[in-house]
Amino acid sequence: MALALDLQDFLLRARVLKLYRQALRITRRAPVDARGELRSTIRQELENNRHCNDRQRIRFFLSEGLERLKRLDEMLDMQGHPE
Repeated sequence: MALALDLQDFLLRARVLKLYRQALRITRRAPVDARGELRSTIRQELENNRHCNDRQRIRFFLSEGLERLKRLDEMLDMQGHPE
């Protein structure tokens, strides 16, 4: 049975899922031959930290993920893969 989340945990979980969905959307702009690997890398990063319960670490992972997503988005723009 799933553990009940308090409000802070619920909000952090929602932010993580939002970041994951954003990352998957951005992979649609990547070259076709790179999409699968990019998606598996994103999935693996989340799976590696799935059982982390430390809110401070989760916030760090979120900020790191947002920064990496921003860099990926900029890189795809520079390569000519617009939104």
